[in-house]
Amino acid sequence: MFDAQCDLAAMVYERDQDPDEVLRDFASDLNARGYRAVGLVQTGHHCLDARKLSAMLVHNGEELQLFQNLGAGATGCRLDVGQLLGAGARVAGAIEEGADLVIVNRFGRQECEGKGLSFLVERALSADIPVVIAVPSHRFGDWIKFAGGMSVKLRCDRKALDAWWAAVSARTAGAVRRDHQTVCEAFK
Repeated sequence: MFDAQCDLAAMVYERDQDPDEVLRDFASDLNARGYRAVGLVQTGHHCLDARKLSAMLVHNGEELQLFQNLGAGATGCRLDVGQLLGAGARVAGAIEEGADLVIVNRFGRQECEGKGLSFLVERALSADIPVVIAVPSHRFGDWIKFAGGMSVKLRCDRKALDAWWAAVSARTAGAVRRDHQTVCEAFK
């Protein structure tokens, strides 16, 4: 069902796991090693507590608020879809500047409906850029439908993510994009 060499990976997590920490550390390590990981990783954990609903752009470390203040008596999800889409547009811009990997913070309700940040997956894959996305286990069936079964299922741990990246990056190691400029070329 899954291709271990696929450039699209779903890191499937349970309620007691923190995919955000795994993805943040992974992106930080890749960027420190000279790769360009771009994307968005959630830093808060629950949309019902607006103070905790934020995300970080992994390519520059900027933290963004993703909640809307609905008032003290409000119930339900406080995700501000406009802010989420604004963050997505910033990630899309970073993809245009060149990326080795795109990280999408969640496959949530918006993405299940073909909204939210789902467009980033298509944009990255159409540019031959690998993508990893955190998928809650209860949405994995929806993910399979969204991805058409063309995805690698990863455990929510760094070892699985590193092994996937090693396989994906080894295949593309010799490929240099036409718009890629070496450090020497930049200083000529």
